Amino acid sequence: MTAPLHRQPPFVLFWTSRVFGSLAFQMASVAFGWLIYDLTGSAYQLGLAGLVQFLPMVLLTFVVGAVADRFDRRRIVMISQWVQAGTIALLTLGAIQGWLGVNGLFAGLFLLGAARTFERPAMAALLPSLVTPAELPKAVALSSSAMQTATIVGPSLGGLLHALGAAVPLGLSALLFALGALAMAPIRLRGAPPVREPVTLRAVFSGLGFVRSKPVLLGAISLDMVAVLLGGITALLPIYARDILQTGPWGLGLLRTAPAVGALAMAFFIGRMNLDRHVGMKMFAAVIVFGLCTIVFAASETLWLSVGVLVVLGAADNVSVVIRQTLVQLATPDDMRGRVSALNSLFIGASNQLGEFESGMTAGLFGVVAAGVIGGIGTIGVALAWMRLFPALRHADRLDGVK
Repeated sequence: MTAPLHRQPPFVLFWTSRVFGSLAFQMASVAFGWLIYDLTGSAYQLGLAGLVQFLPMVLLTFVVGAVADRFDRRRIVMISQWVQAGTIALLTLGAIQGWLGVNGLFAGLFLLGAARTFERPAMAALLPSLVTPAELPKAVALSSSAMQTATIVGPSLGGLLHALGAAVPLGLSALLFALGALAMAPIRLRGAPPVREPVTLRAVFSGLGFVRSKPVLLGAISLDMVAVLLGGITALLPIYARDILQTGPWGLGLLRTAPAVGALAMAFFIGRMNLDRHVGMKMFAAVIVFGLCTIVFAASETLWLSVGVLVVLGAADNVSVVIRQTLVQLATPDDMRGRVSALNSLFIGASNQLGEFESGMTAGLFGVVAAGVIGGIGTIGVALAWMRLFPALRHADRLDGVK
């Protein structure tokens, strides 16, 4: 009988590494935001900082996927985390000595974005090598809980420590990245790693062709991307907090934390139950609930209703994320997982970045409440349309039954 996941050393080490890395990233992001705004006083520069970190993903996606399928994924994650630790340590030194400027910050952010672009697909593709196929949905849910925990704790801790100076959260972030790399080192895979094909131009782009040949994968990845693109309201939360809900920074903190709380609760719930029936319809239902919650939130004028709705929204989003990630991993051969995971990461990154842009433009044209309502309706419409466009996804019953 297989031991529970929390008693399996390879998974525990993997989870620990992910917790440390995610917490370090969230803490560093808060410190970088404060530093950039202190140095420039420009909201435009804050937006540019996000673009600088996203640009490496666009440039390197197909390369990093092929690399993850050719080389040891544990070493890729370790090297990526060491690079992030070293980069942040150097920026910490600059903050202490007073020579760190905006150009240096942006150069560091670009390097961090490149390292994370290598880390994400390797980390995602590594997980199925540590657990059995039957354990993968629960493993994905528990792995997702690491991200959500970091999203809740990291920004608050980074903000508190920033009162002691930017070097404090940055230094702790560098240390956590180093600890994450050390946790990854002793991990042992289930069985011997397969022989990898050489990195060729054809191999680099084969992940895209593989996803196109699998309607279930294409439907799941594109559904999640378009739903977040239309229904994402994160960029508008400061406006809702101040102008609609008439609250201050503490209220904005509640709004930002609420989806992560819901997602974390759902991740632990999924970790204790069997999600492997009618998974296609469950994913569509989760996206529709996400859209409905977006509409209710947009129309709400009460803080606690808004917070409660965002908790449900986060829980629904986590169901979609777990099903999508598990489908992607189980339906993809091990020697292709890096490339497919890299493509999946690009879609997620694009939806988050472009979703913020779409929300801002829609709010500017129609008002912030109308923007939320339009986004929620659009999300529901996409879910209904995808049910007709991708019947294979709609009829998907078991996570390990996708061909």
